[in-house]
Amino acid sequence: GTSCESIPLGVKSIPLHQLKKFCGLPSDRWTSEMAAEHKRWIPLESNPEILSTFLHNLGFSSDYAFCDIYGTDPDLLAMVPTPVVAVILLYPITDKTESGRQAQEQKLIDEGKSSAPGVFFMRQTIGNACGTIGLLHASGNSPHLAVPGGFLHRFLEKTLGQTSAERGKVLEEDMEIENIHGTLSQQGQSTVPDIADDTNLHFIAFVTKDGVLYELDGRKPFPIQHGPSKADTFLQDAVAVIQSEFMCKDPDEVRFTMLALASAQ
Repeated sequence: GTSCESIPLGVKSIPLHQLKKFCGLPSDRWTSEMAAEHKRWIPLESNPEILSTFLHNLGFSSDYAFCDIYGTDPDLLAMVPTPVVAVILLYPITDKTESGRQAQEQKLIDEGKSSAPGVFFMRQTIGNACGTIGLLHASGNSPHLAVPGGFLHRFLEKTLGQTSAERGKVLEEDMEIENIHGTLSQQGQSTVPDIADDTNLHFIAFVTKDGVLYELDGRKPFPIQHGPSKADTFLQDAVAVIQSEFMCKDPDEVRFTMLALASAQ
């Protein structure tokens, strides 16, 4: 059989605008507190230009934008502009990618690594909002790049000191970001889906904070620590985790897509 490492790299990362898929949160995967009555949004198209526009509308520095990561090969990673402040992964939720998730979380609890002081993290309580949650996780951990007075700056100030569940509730009740999301959900290359549609594609973010690489997934109870990292190796460290923890668990799956929130200069 083919090892994970030798899978053709061009197959393992599909540019978002070619994938033309949407992200969401399947109703059968919701945790118990995510009741059926919770709000649902129309999914965003997974398109780097649309996501960059969304991020800038939220008040994140226009010096940064999303770009495709075309694969895990060092030569392909070298094409990504620097610095990189976050990595986004869009992946299919399958039995294989879900395997070991609870064991992973319990191990971190047992090791005393279930808290992450200083890391901005929130739970997802809105259906089809994983793209927006991913953007907030990617941008919210670089508060110095938030435009003063913009939505992101105000949201971070408003939710400072809150629990992840409280932050999720604040987002659920915020009409400003819902209106921005609603406008951009009508844009893109694909047919706009129905608000009731479910999808098994899910967005998560990776950031580095205080020398630690974190996976931020609004479906999970806390940030997932993936070992040491630093600014100049962050992209390589995040992609290595994506390869080992996601791609290698489901080597027959090709719907893995990576984005870098990187310098737009």
